[in-house]
Amino acid sequence: MSDLDPDPVPFDRLQQADLIVDAVYAGGTAGTTADDPIGKIVPVGNQGGFRYAGSPQRDTVRVAVLYTSGNNPDWPDELDVQTGQFVYYGDNRKPGHELHETSRKGNLLLRKCFEAAHGTAQERAAVPPFFLFEKNGGIGRSVRFRGLLAPGGEGVAADEDLVAIWRSTGRARFQNYRSVFTVLDAAVISRAWIDELLAGGSVGRHAPKVWTDWVEARRYDALTAPATTVIRKPADQVSDAVGQGILKEITDFYCDRYHDFEACALELWRMMAPATGRTELTPPSRDGGRDAIGEYLLGPAADPVPVEFALEAKCYGPKNSVGVRDMSRLISRLRNRQFGVFVTTSFFNRQTYQEVREDRHPVVLICGKDIVELLRSRGYTTPEAVRAWLQTVTG
Repeated sequence: MSDLDPDPVPFDRLQQADLIVDAVYAGGTAGTTADDPIGKIVPVGNQGGFRYAGSPQRDTVRVAVLYTSGNNPDWPDELDVQTGQFVYYGDNRKPGHELHETSRKGNLLLRKCFEAAHGTAQERAAVPPFFLFEKNGGIGRSVRFRGLLAPGGEGVAADEDLVAIWRSTGRARFQNYRSVFTVLDAAVISRAWIDELLAGGSVGRHAPKVWTDWVEARRYDALTAPATTVIRKPADQVSDAVGQGILKEITDFYCDRYHDFEACALELWRMMAPATGRTELTPPSRDGGRDAIGEYLLGPAADPVPVEFALEAKCYGPKNSVGVRDMSRLISRLRNRQFGVFVTTSFFNRQTYQEVREDRHPVVLICGKDIVELLRSRGYTTPEAVRAWLQTVTG
């Protein structure tokens, strides 16, 4: 828990507590599953990622909870606090079951709720509010409340907010859902509304206005928190132990042929920025601080506007940072109306990061941790899977 966090809401007060965004709720001390705080706040059980009051099969779910540990590399749930968008993966996480035939019926609940979300106001009124909780990472089983969720999002198409994706374990393939929710701008969820929900009314007089607006008009009033100038510390750019294994796979793959990493860096950028258009790798002897050049396309597909960029790539080990000299080569060659992309398997030292951001250079900084998270989001969650992908990129 951060030093900036207020004291957690005590375990013995959870049944009377309101839900406050980013507040921490303490777990018990008995050393059993009864220590789980979520089940005390809302009677939805004390285990699993999907929890609810009611039955998905009978369409009687009155309130639902999504719980995420925030650290599962195979299923990287992600909350973007700047946009209010939350990506959550379903509960069919191993082979042997049909997409909706899971023990907790979480995927069935997702399918029904997202179908109703695109329906009429009457159909949306049957969608239960989703409360998002995240593992706090402190002592015991404390959790942090992250907000009130509505299925879907502004500008997210009906065929994009709930997608069945394929994964594999060994030689066995299976499907799971990737869902997109919006955190609505409700700073406090009152105990009165929680009680109202449990009694069977989702749009009663205690419901937050943002929820009734979503039900009546599918309006997404998102809880957004625009970022101030971000200067990530070196420690914030370092991946976990499994991620370090993935990065080692990349650096080992390009050992003694680091120029070949430039093609990999370009593919990573395409993965991150799918609107990238024409690209070209520059010869090593002539790159002049640019390992690749290309265009990023803005506007309608029938008449896009290309914005030129230059890309620099460094396949460094975990202890070798990108410094000012590396960055200066790229920045000095950016022309008017161009932006830069710098991709590294390591990290940017603090001076470099600070100068880029404080001088407002238009450079995208992609560190080793970013690479790992990007690959995981596409299903490449092990060193073996990453090696197979690398072989398709550069052979």
